[in-house]
Amino acid sequence: MTEGRKTWAGTVLGWFVTRDDKAEADELSDEGQSLPPTIEPVGDLPAAPGGMVDFEAVFAAFGIETAARDRLTKADGLLRSLPSGADPAVKRQIVEASLKAFNVPLDEMIEAACEQIQALDAYQRKGGTALKAFCDESDRRVAVLEQEIASIRAAMHTQVDDQKKMLESCNHKKLEVQRLLEFFGPEAVGRVVRNSPKLIDPSDPGASGAPSTN
Repeated sequence: MTEGRKTWAGTVLGWFVTRDDKAEADELSDEGQSLPPTIEPVGDLPAAPGGMVDFEAVFAAFGIETAARDRLTKADGLLRSLPSGADPAVKRQIVEASLKAFNVPLDEMIEAACEQIQALDAYQRKGGTALKAFCDESDRRVAVLEQEIASIRAAMHTQVDDQKKMLESCNHKKLEVQRLLEFFGPEAVGRVVRNSPKLIDPSDPGASGAPSTN
């Protein structure tokens, strides 16, 4: 690789998404060549729901003039209208001649196209930064919720355990009291239950389930 080609490659490396010579890109990176710095928007960046990008809004947010965007759109349309099998040099001559006919300097077209690449690159990076911030905050919130869920589950298990122990304790006490009632005999117990306004007779089909207050 000659020094001239290396310098040229380092200059344009940031303007292209795909590169045929990956080894060359890696070499430039190793030698300290860096991509163009991210530019800052002058307006609000549009969202991309479902991955659908409003490119005109993106370019406007980075301050690319409407007239420049329109000229690029027309040039792209002209290029697309040319026969696919035409020689690239012939295509370039036709496009350049059309630009000249409309008094559009070629350098301005190239500059506008590079501006759009810069804008899209910055838009992608800022989208990645925003995504990372969103994911970090989401992870934090999920961690808080998971901790709360764990706390609730622990409280639930404690309540279940307490209820189980309460039932066992009450059953144990009921057995102690039952031994006393068995000592007096079922006839005496039945008579007291039937005559007491405080007790519910379990054999009474009309029992309400609560002690009578009469």
